[in-house]
Amino acid sequence: MLWFIGLGISGIEGVSPSTSKILKNADVVYFENFTSPIPKSDQLKIRKMARSRLRLAPRWLVEDGKAILAEAKKKTVVLLAYGDPYIATTHIELRTRAELQGIRTRTVHAASAIPSLVGECGLQYYKIGRPVTIMREQQTWNTVYSTIYENLVRGLHSILILEYNSDEGFFFDPKDAIAGLLAIEGEQRRNVIQGSMFGIIASRIGSKSQGITAGKLSSLAKTGFGKPPHTIIIPGRMHFTETDALKVFADCIDEPFSNSSIQKISDQMLAKYVPKARKALEEVIRMFGDDSTQKAIIENAQLYIDDAEKFQRDGKEELAVLSIGYAEGLIDALRLSKGIDPWT
Repeated sequence: MLWFIGLGISGIEGVSPSTSKILKNADVVYFENFTSPIPKSDQLKIRKMARSRLRLAPRWLVEDGKAILAEAKKKTVVLLAYGDPYIATTHIELRTRAELQGIRTRTVHAASAIPSLVGECGLQYYKIGRPVTIMREQQTWNTVYSTIYENLVRGLHSILILEYNSDEGFFFDPKDAIAGLLAIEGEQRRNVIQGSMFGIIASRIGSKSQGITAGKLSSLAKTGFGKPPHTIIIPGRMHFTETDALKVFADCIDEPFSNSSIQKISDQMLAKYVPKARKALEEVIRMFGDDSTQKAIIENAQLYIDDAEKFQRDGKEELAVLSIGYAEGLIDALRLSKGIDPWT
């Protein structure tokens, strides 16, 4: 049998009598240490509760899973994790493999850090957008950037989980993450991330040394947040009850405000290219005058521009961008036929 047990955000302090009994009767207890670090005090308490049958499980052991599953076929095995056991997709995959191999599985659910930190900050959980993890690898930053953009466009809050590497004892520092976000904005230039944006740093949620600091990203970049783990939240549109709660629950360097002024990338493109296309079309009309052979092309270019604006009003961004692209293509073809560079 294989148990998946969550310890919640309070760790061993939150273990119920029934969970304590499961640990006491288990043949083997694995405590995974790749989603969150394990304080020595918790290790000692769990080891005592499990009658010294505790083994620390690195990522590779859980991902491989063969040793755990082999034991679970003959013994009662427990896999412990902070938060809820199924926040980690690795654990879900392991349970799936166990069931397919005929191994009975049971679960003890617990509070996850993500909904807990949202509540501790005074935010409303139903307004949380897709979470994303910030890693050191630069190739992952475009995903982070686009996730924040998509959430902000919908007015939702973005939870940015900072990388933790148990093998290296590495935690991504919030100040380094903020610097990285501003740097990727410098490359993308879509006005998604600005130093003037409001952000929240939630630190050590659920522990006695819990801390929540909020302010503009430019202010947070100059602040120390103590020991990890940390999570960054980029709020979208905040209800007044959220800003009121945040002022009570957090150390606010700056007065809380919503990050709600972001413009869709498609709207940014159309705001630039529609006027440009109209101006170019006027030039084309002057060039060709009464040339009836080009009349149909000019009319189609005009219709494509009109369609782009209509699709934009209807919220059909992809069709709007395609339409303005077709219009520019027709206009550029006419200008090229006169030997004029369409991009001048």
